[in-house]
Amino acid sequence: MRGFITPEREARIRAVLSRRQTSFTLVMDNIWNPHNVSAILRSCDAFGVMRVHLHYTTETWPQMGVKSSASAMKWVERVPHPSAGEMLDGFAKAGMQVIRTGFSDTAKPLDTYDFTKPTAVILSNEHRGSSPEIAEHVPDELYIPMLGMVQSLNVSVAAAVILYEMSSQRRQAGMYDAPELPPDELNELFLEWSDK
Repeated sequence: MRGFITPEREARIRAVLSRRQTSFTLVMDNIWNPHNVSAILRSCDAFGVMRVHLHYTTETWPQMGVKSSASAMKWVERVPHPSAGEMLDGFAKAGMQVIRTGFSDTAKPLDTYDFTKPTAVILSNEHRGSSPEIAEHVPDELYIPMLGMVQSLNVSVAAAVILYEMSSQRRQAGMYDAPELPPDELNELFLEWSDK
């Protein structure tokens, strides 16, 4: 049975849910560091991402301390996938463009992609890059242009930059102004979130 909820908290939950983006997602491809994973989840919540997808084959989903992760983990859905093929098939059926982070000769700058389209961005492992089973089937890559001596950002910082670009494009297109979630799902999630 749901306890009492203040009008202010109800308004906040409904406002957050109304801006959740279901047509944009991130994939964590064997991201092993718990601090990075926690930071990515926090950024997803901050920029209105409804869910992330987990592809863990060579690494295991990291154990995260309650203090560092609980605040974001309860607001962002996590969908594990036993295989890359099953995950990519699901994206294809949903009509999503799929892009992975990388530095090949064909990689394009972040801002050349249209993130108002349904999109899944795969965050590659910092040390090994994309899993071979993903790289084989996802030719499109993005990179964040750098002006310094280092080639890349920490994966959680890169995720935040990607999410900022996504949210900027979608805000400009008015995509946060109307809920992507259908009314029945909005109400169901409201009840669920009210108990968190």
